[in-house]
Amino acid sequence: MIQSTKKILLPISILLLNLLPTQAQVMSSEQEEGIQKFNTLLSIVNYAYVDSVNNGNMVEDAIVAVLKNLDPHSVYIPKDELKKMNEPLEGNFEGIGIQFNILNDTISVVSPISGGPSEKLGIQSGDKIINIKGELVAGTKISNSGVADRLRGKKGTIVNVEIKRQGEKKLISYDIERDKIPIYSIDASYMASPTVGYIKVNRFARNTTEEFDDALTQLKAKGLQDLILDLRGNGGGYLNTAFTLADEFLADNKMIVYTEGRIQPREEYKATSRGHFEKGNVVVLIDEGSASASEIVSGAIQDWDRGLIIGRRSFGKGLVQKPFPLPDGSAVRLTTAKYYTPTGRSIQKSYKEGKEAYYKDIVNRYEHGELFSADSINFPDSLKYFTPNKRVVYGGGGIMPDLFIPIDTSMNSEFNSKLIRTGSYNTYVLNFLDKNRKQLANQFDNFESFKSDFLIDQEFLDEFYAYAKNKKSLEPETGDLEKSEKLIQVQLKALIARNLYNVSAYFEIINELNESYIEALKVLGDKNYTGMLENSSK
Repeated sequence: MIQSTKKILLPISILLLNLLPTQAQVMSSEQEEGIQKFNTLLSIVNYAYVDSVNNGNMVEDAIVAVLKNLDPHSVYIPKDELKKMNEPLEGNFEGIGIQFNILNDTISVVSPISGGPSEKLGIQSGDKIINIKGELVAGTKISNSGVADRLRGKKGTIVNVEIKRQGEKKLISYDIERDKIPIYSIDASYMASPTVGYIKVNRFARNTTEEFDDALTQLKAKGLQDLILDLRGNGGGYLNTAFTLADEFLADNKMIVYTEGRIQPREEYKATSRGHFEKGNVVVLIDEGSASASEIVSGAIQDWDRGLIIGRRSFGKGLVQKPFPLPDGSAVRLTTAKYYTPTGRSIQKSYKEGKEAYYKDIVNRYEHGELFSADSINFPDSLKYFTPNKRVVYGGGGIMPDLFIPIDTSMNSEFNSKLIRTGSYNTYVLNFLDKNRKQLANQFDNFESFKSDFLIDQEFLDEFYAYAKNKKSLEPETGDLEKSEKLIQVQLKALIARNLYNVSAYFEIINELNESYIEALKVLGDKNYTGMLENSSK
């Protein structure tokens, strides 16, 4: 049965008139001709094609194809997926706890959600899900809703996934027990020293600033004077939340960010007088996983010489998306503007080579040595900007830190990687706590006593290694333990702390080995902070 396009399809020209009256009035004749051409084609197909046509599928495929040629962040969202797309920033759900994209018809893990079951088992950013419960899901044109339908489920139920990881010849199998996925924005907040507080923000959600204010208030009561703000791995979120968080640090009327597009006029976001931390020293930690809203906050703090940025070059997403509803309840999230930091720099990296190359940029940074050496990064003079203190900052591809910290692989080994991939750490810790939780709770009635007095001694390690051998068939190769034993000790203690206390306890222990964190404490502690902010010799 041939269906009429008049009933199924709303002509694009009318849709534009409804959504964008001002813009539609200034369409060129070439644009109008293109819209008429597309509508005519759909009518011809419906009238003359040999078989019946599914107009809905045809139009959706056309929309996806159009957006594919724009930029990597303009996307079509079907009606049944729209609500699920916003859940990580809005509320709670039960599942395995990953953020994902479908790239080249393959489910790619963007990041495991902090504190969720996937993160606990060691699933990593960049992993590709090939099979779910024995069903091949790669190369099958699976949709976002299809992924959610297979991975979500009631707390306590188990789903098996098989993952392809770069550098691994065989698929890695995980049995993941679904759980309530935490949606808190603040992973950790604690006093890193008697005067330095630490807050780790994992996303910019609706309640992030409120959570930050609560954490800041509690730390001030404990003596906070200076702050380490950890935005590593934070992929962003709401633009307005980025603005309100940056406002915490900047004085009244200072520019935080401005947005501007071909049609969208310049819109400026300036700080208000509400900031709760406008005086103390600030260090912001970033890395290649820090994107969008994270870059707005770190860019504003850097551009006003308000604080130091430590870590590695951020992702480089400087595009603003606006949702446009479509008649059937679906939507297009379309890039309408670029955002610019206070000095006027755009930090959006190039996407001229297409989406695949765009998302492979982080892999390319690793292969080209950028994650190991700042000297491998070359910015042209055209991307050079100056802060009020005449420090040089760069646009065109992420936020470049004031102090570069290379990625540290010195303590990693194949044995440690296998312990992570097989979930050995988490399962051993859970088994250990099943037997010893009550005793540990009696012995360490608070986290501070646990942190100072609980030791992962050689006997504990030997029992862990025996478990890995007997249950997972894992044994260290020559040199593995010499290289990784300190890392193994800290990871075990951190995981026990997380399960006994909270996620913040985990980070308080694991950060003992984090070079960016250690360097931030050093800079704030040795009074070199002011000198670095005034250094104009970069």
